[in-house]
Amino acid sequence: MTPGGAERRDLGLAFTSARVKRLRQLMERSSMRHREQAFVVEGPTLVAEALDSGVALECLFVPPGAAAPVVARAVAAGVPVFDLAPGVLERVAGTVTPQPVLAIARTLDLDLDELAGASLVVVCVDVRDPGNLGTVLRSAEAAGVGGIICCDGSVDVYNPKCVRASAGSLFHTRIVARGEPVKVLGTLGEWGLRRLGTRADDGRPYYQVDLTAPTALVLGNEAHGLPASVAGGLDGWVSIPMEGRAESLNVGMAAAVLCFEAARQRAA
Repeated sequence: MTPGGAERRDLGLAFTSARVKRLRQLMERSSMRHREQAFVVEGPTLVAEALDSGVALECLFVPPGAAAPVVARAVAAGVPVFDLAPGVLERVAGTVTPQPVLAIARTLDLDLDELAGASLVVVCVDVRDPGNLGTVLRSAEAAGVGGIICCDGSVDVYNPKCVRASAGSLFHTRIVARGEPVKVLGTLGEWGLRRLGTRADDGRPYYQVDLTAPTALVLGNEAHGLPASVAGGLDGWVSIPMEGRAESLNVGMAAAVLCFEAARQRAA
């Protein structure tokens, strides 16, 4: 036993051990993450963010010689730490240059009703790229958005690339990670939020839209935008005018522009 009551165990060369197999499956399979209600946090910075925000960590995995201060913090907090054999981390991690510590955390998503009362929410419909979704989380959290809804059909918010791209914002944002889009928009409308769909053109310029009222910003697929099936659940459309040759911004950048415009208007 280590100080604080946490265990530290050597997994030896048993790459096929149940714990390491589970770790790898959580990295690779959204179905596993959903079933286990757990996901992987990579790197000392994100693990420290998780500890700072009170996220429940099941355990840490560290390679030989790892001495990141966050490991000592985890041990002091009673989180079990497992030592990996040489080469195991490289085979498990999802990046070319693996981080020196991996953690398994419990999922954080809320029920939709828990966002009732939020005056600004972001709704993601069919957002497929995990890096883009992570950027949406980061931008929305930085702008003070009251909640993010990742509807059915969007990429898993606990995808490792999304977790990394969120840069810790995942741990500080109120997230709903499920919901049929039309039903979600219907509920938001019943709560009195103005539901604004985003598209590349033919919407009202974002700087001419009043974003001080309760608002839901609805973001669509990177290539195809919002599906026709949700149009009936929208109260209007908003666009970001392009002055250069670019036809549109990616969904992460668009979220940043719109969320910070809402923050600017609300601070005025």
